[in-house]
Amino acid sequence: MKWTDSREIAIALADKHPDVDPQRINFVDLRQWVLELDGFTDDPAHSGEKILEAIQAHWIDESDFDDED
Repeated sequence: MKWTDSREIAIALADKHPDVDPQRINFVDLRQWVLELDGFTDDPAHSGEKILEAIQAHWIDESDFDDED
């Protein structure tokens, strides 16, 4: 996986962290979790805010969390 595979990354994160609400994750943790994914092979320096936002948005789409607290 590469940084540009945002949907695939989001699915992998949702599978690996099913109890995490992706709307509440900070980008520092998100970036680290992506780097720790099996099959992630891209350069850590190639991440950026826009890429992390895209991953987070896809993860929100994939998650079962809703906004009702």
